[in-house]
Amino acid sequence: MIVALESTVIAHGLPYPRNYETALHLEEVIRAEGAEARTCGFWAGKPVAGLTPEQIAHFARGEGVIKASLRDIAIVAARKLHAATTVATTMWVAHRHGIQVFATGGLGGVHRGEDYDESADLTALATIPVLVVCAGAKAILDLPRTRERLETLGVPVIGYGVDEMPAFYTRSSGLPVDARCDAPEEVAAIWKAHRRLGLRTGMLVTVPVPEEAALDEDVATAAIEEALTAAEAAGVRGKAITPFLLAYIAEHTGEAALRANLALLENNARLAAAIAQALD
Repeated sequence: MIVALESTVIAHGLPYPRNYETALHLEEVIRAEGAEARTCGFWAGKPVAGLTPEQIAHFARGEGVIKASLRDIAIVAARKLHAATTVATTMWVAHRHGIQVFATGGLGGVHRGEDYDESADLTALATIPVLVVCAGAKAILDLPRTRERLETLGVPVIGYGVDEMPAFYTRSSGLPVDARCDAPEEVAAIWKAHRRLGLRTGMLVTVPVPEEAALDEDVATAAIEEALTAAEAAGVRGKAITPFLLAYIAEHTGEAALRANLALLENNARLAAAIAQALD
């Protein structure tokens, strides 16, 4: 079975050369579990499920690579652009190539603040039948509103080994999941039933960051609040805000946040591979 990987984390999420090393490492982690890894992206306007090491290196260096969400797909295709895929566009590429399982870091969702801003990741989960393994929604978001939207959109949220949805840098958000699974086979059984019943949404499998790499909750909360204040002061908006916030938090936690990010990416890739194997 195959596991899809995103490319925004390579092009816009991690510093060079750590991003390149991480991309290749995640593929190796998946192969070591007996599954096939396919890093997704757009190369010269074409959706690719399986970027080559040379293409991944190009993405890692950020050479003319834009960040593409669902709204950008036709533009990227028409203009033959190189584009990194977000969670939403990776789901689209994966489904187009018949891939059922996708491993990422954190999910986009409802942003904090009075101005309502919602990630296309939620739209994708509502309309594209792909199983997404992540460490919960990104902690910079409004997690209660994000959880509510997932419920409204009919997206099942599974907690792997937990009863609460994790919060990316930390292991718990206080928000309940729809069901707990403690083995890949349990997840696979629910996904098979989901597809057999003709349900058209995706499914979210949330797995907490490894305990040894998790951020202290007080440290994480303080760093997020500082990052949000800095973004407001700098006038950062739209799709630029998430990479800005994550970079700020990594810089102001002495790289503790970066270590947590890398640990959860590997952990999610390993679980996704095990689930893919259980589907075979």
